[in-house]
Order: sequence, then structure tokens, then C-alpha cells
Amino acid sequence: MCGIVAYLGRKAAQPILVEGLKRLEYRGYDSAGIALLNDGSIHVTKTSGRISALEGILDEPHGWDTLGIAHTRWATHGRPNTTNAHPHLDATGKIAVVHNGIIENYATLRTWLQNEGVVFRSETDTEVIANLIGYIYANQADAGLPDDQSAFEWAVQQALRKLHGTFGLAIICGDFPDTLIGAKRGSPLILGVGNTEYILASDAAAIVEHTTQAIYMADNEMVLVGPDGFHTKTIDNVTIAKDLKQIEFSLEQIELDGFEHHMLKEIFEQPESLRMCLGGRIEAHDGKIKLGGIRDYLRELTRARHVIFTACGTAFHAGLVGEFLLEHLARIPVETEYASEFRYRNPIIEDGTIVIAISQSGETADTLAAVEQAKERGAVVLGVVNVVGSTIARATDAGIYLHAGPEIGVASTKAFTAQVAVLSMLAIELGRRRHLGSDDAARHIDELAQIPEKIERILEQSDHIREIAAANIDKENWLFLGRGFNYPVALEGALKLKEISYIHAEGLPAAEMKHGPIALIADGMPAVFVATAGPQYDKMMGNIQEVRARGGRIIVVATEGDEYLEGVADHLITVPQTPELFQPMLTAVPLQLLAYHAAVLRGHDVDKPRNLAKSVTVE
Repeated sequence: MCGIVAYLGRKAAQPILVEGLKRLEYRGYDSAGIALLNDGSIHVTKTSGRISALEGILDEPHGWDTLGIAHTRWATHGRPNTTNAHPHLDATGKIAVVHNGIIENYATLRTWLQNEGVVFRSETDTEVIANLIGYIYANQADAGLPDDQSAFEWAVQQALRKLHGTFGLAIICGDFPDTLIGAKRGSPLILGVGNTEYILASDAAAIVEHTTQAIYMADNEMVLVGPDGFHTKTIDNVTIAKDLKQIEFSLEQIELDGFEHHMLKEIFEQPESLRMCLGGRIEAHDGKIKLGGIRDYLRELTRARHVIFTACGTAFHAGLVGEFLLEHLARIPVETEYASEFRYRNPIIEDGTIVIAISQSGETADTLAAVEQAKERGAVVLGVVNVVGSTIARATDAGIYLHAGPEIGVASTKAFTAQVAVLSMLAIELGRRRHLGSDDAARHIDELAQIPEKIERILEQSDHIREIAAANIDKENWLFLGRGFNYPVALEGALKLKEISYIHAEGLPAAEMKHGPIALIADGMPAVFVATAGPQYDKMMGNIQEVRARGGRIIVVATEGDEYLEGVADHLITVPQTPELFQPMLTAVPLQLLAYHAAVLRGHDVDKPRNLAKSVTVE
């Protein structure tokens, strides 16, 4: 989940690389570094800490340094210090590498290389890649090279075939001052193609300032960039053709636009992101929904005997909401599985099983592995992702894009509401095709169309929610409680608070509180109840009174006009009336704001929470 960026063109590379790193810093911020190739020598500058620390030690850029690679790190192998920061050089200093991923057989390769006399400087698995390429280049480069390959390219290919694990790589060699090589397996890699310049990056955010044209690389592919353009092939040296794609967001969409943090901006973008998600897909007048991305699989979905949602983190919570929606509206049995567990289980996938993978980035390593396992077992596998052209989007049989726009904040917000919106549309359409009447479908679609405007009303309470956060941030343990469709919202609210404020929080079905966790409640411990109008409202009132009787501090998300809770809650946040089915898209929003304000008030950087990165592309 590191960020890599590389540049080859006619401009000074260093400023472009630094700016690219800043746009990728949400992917990792333990350390950072740059390697520039000039006059046959590779010059590396790197340090622990954030991009600002790297900027402070860089020399003034030179116009003749037109090729370079750069990296912002989220540590896996080795502590986050300067020595372990990327780029890594091989022992000869001729090869430089930046890497996103994990090399599983690095220990074996390192031992072999050390036995061959290669000296290592760091604790990382990445240095093995640099040294392996360097060793092959130095010792075997003249061994029957194909006529159409340079020694550099050939050495890279030979090395990549020996690697087990995942990688997104940018590689340069001092003997080839006009050549950049990229390679991908399991970690994202995109080549932006401009006018006589190329930017290789792990995320389009580092590219859009310079070009909107890109190629999205697939697993076991490599790209060679040189004076005559770019060429793509497999690591087994089979030439392949790649089509240029349009990057689907603009530079303006990833700027802060006056907000203090990306997370706050993305919370406030939710009305518009949902309008984009729903736009062109819902038709209330005839009760139909158009999901073009899965049009060819609607028959299989309609006849499905079993659906499995697989996802991680926030996307898993959206999957739980989707499970309740699909079972309620379409009457299809559904399971929601953590992808990190599903991939190592022996799941039952029979005829009529549909697997749906949910991922904002489309690059989540565990979810991608779950997709591959489901495909091997013969399931139809669909994707619900946000990033166009991402690995999961390409690996699945078909899917639905969120169209929520780029999400930069590490703690996911607008992707969650968009995921729930997509799953709501899917459930309504399958319900209509199976047993739901047209009038009922049209009513649900009409309610869905009103969600963006209702979220706008919730966002008006941001200052009030900040006051609630300020009154409770001294407490280090919180409970989040919900029932029915709002049980996953309780899980999501607890996750948000943990992610960015570092307050310990636990999300629970409210009825489970009496089966152990109620023992924790004392001395003003905050308990956040999602207690909106619905069939289990009276049960929730009982749970609230149980916590109140034991000295807990009651924070309630309730439906507008709930006079009873105004007299019971210590703190009250209201959301507009909406059917229970669609409440999670509303009730999640105040919990996002609560976590955001708590984190800011505690002095934390919400866009760069400790130990976390946006896209989990390593296991």
C-alpha cells in the first residue's frame, strides 16, 4: 500500500516526483525518497518521516535530471527509518527500484545472494529485488540475449520470474539513461501517457495534473518506456497491446477546495457523490433500475440460490447492509464474508452461487485473492468498486462502478454510502424481477432518490456534532449499538472512531450488550445508539435505559421529531425520516462527523492516521 511514482520526459523530474508523492502520501507516510538518473549515475535522497522531511533535504532541481523514481512508504519489512526507505539500490549502485507489495520468498533469495557475495544494507524485502536484478545484469547479461532485448530488460524479466508475492515496481539502470521499466503483479500500476512525457504511478492521483490518458497494467505485465514511446509485454516476453483509457476524475476533485482535510471534504461531498452514483440508473416512473455493468448477468442474479458478499473493513460493513437488503427485498440467501478469512477457508460454492466483491480501491489484496478463489471454484464473480480500471474491476466477470469520485481520505466515508446505494439498487431490481410489485419498487426508488437531499440536512449539524465530540473525547472506551439495518452502522461508527481518533470503540448489536459488554459500562462511558424509527425502536429504548441506569453517557442518533429521546439522551443527533431499509446511508453520516471532530480535537491528522494507509494492497 505504498505510493510509487516515476517520470521520464523532457522536464526536470524532481518537482514532478515530489508533487506526485504528495498526492500519494495517503498511501503511506513512514518515509520517502527519490532517485534521479544523471550522466550514468543514480543519485538517491531519502529519509524517514513525511514528504515535507524529504523536501527539506533535496537539492535544487536540475533541468537535465529528466528520469527518476520516487516512493512514499507504509512499512512492511523493516522499521520505518532512512535505511529502509525506498528507493533501494543494488550492491553495484547501477539498479534502483521502488516497490509496492510483499515478496514472500525474499528470505530465500537474500540468503542465496549473500552466499554469492552480495552485500545488503537494509531489512527490506525490496532490496532483494534490486540486488537480484543487479546480480543477473552483472553476471548473466551476455548469456544469449534475444536480439530485441536490452541486457537491462532481460535481467528484469529473469528476476521477476523468480519472485513470489506481489509487486508494483518502477526500475531504472545507470547504463540506460533514457529507459524506465514498470512491472505489476497484485499491486496497482498505471502509466500516464502525455506529450513526450510518461508518469508511472500506483494511483491516478499522481498523474492527472499532467495527462488524462493512461494504460492500466494487468498482473504479470511490464512496460518499457523510452525515447520511442512505450511498449508493453508479459514478464515472459510476450508482446501485448494496451488501449489508452481516460482517467475518470479531474485534478480539482482531489484538491482540498477550502476544507481542512480530505476526510471532511469527502463527508460533505456525499450528497453529490450519491447523486452521481444514482444518476442515470433509477427510473421511479416505471419502477425500474438500470445497472448496465451487470446487464448480461441479471438472469444469473435473478435465479441465484446463494449470494456471497466478500470485502474488508468499511466495505465489509456495506456488505452486511447489502445482505439485509438483498434478503429482505429479493428473498435470496446471502452471506457476508471477510475476504481475509474467505480466501483461506474451504467455502461452499455450488451451482447458483454468485460472489460479489466490494472494494473502494479495487486493489484490496485479500478481496482480490477471494475473487480469484471464487472464480477457480466456478462462481460468477461480480465487483462493486469505485476506481475504474482497477485490478478487481478487471478480474471480475462484470460489475457496478460507484461513480463516487476519488476518495483520498484514509478513513472511507463517501465510498460507504455509495456502496450501500449500489447494493440498494441491486436489491430493488432483483426484488422486482423475483416477486416485488412494480408499485413497491417505484416507492423504494423514490425513497432512494431523496437520500442525497436528506444527507444535506444532516451535514448542517456538523457544529453540533463537534460539541458532542468535545464533551466526550476524554473517554478512551466507547460503545456503538444498533439493531437491524443499523447494526452494521454501529460497526462502521466504531471503526471510524478507532481509525482516526485512536479511541477504543466496539460496535455491537444492541441486544448483545447484555451478553457481556454491559459489564464495561460505568462512570460516563459513552454509548452511541443508532435508535431511529423502525420495527425494533421499542427494544432500543430498553437498551438505552439499561445503559443509563448504569451510569453510561447516552449519545443517540434518532429520527427527527423524536420527543421521547430528547428527554432521555445526554446528546441527540437527528436524521430525516426514511424507511429502515435505507437508513444506513443517513445514520452513518453523523457517526463519520463524530469521529472526524473527535480526532481533530485530539490533535490527530485525520488524513494520515498512524499505521494505516488508504489501499491495503499487501496481505
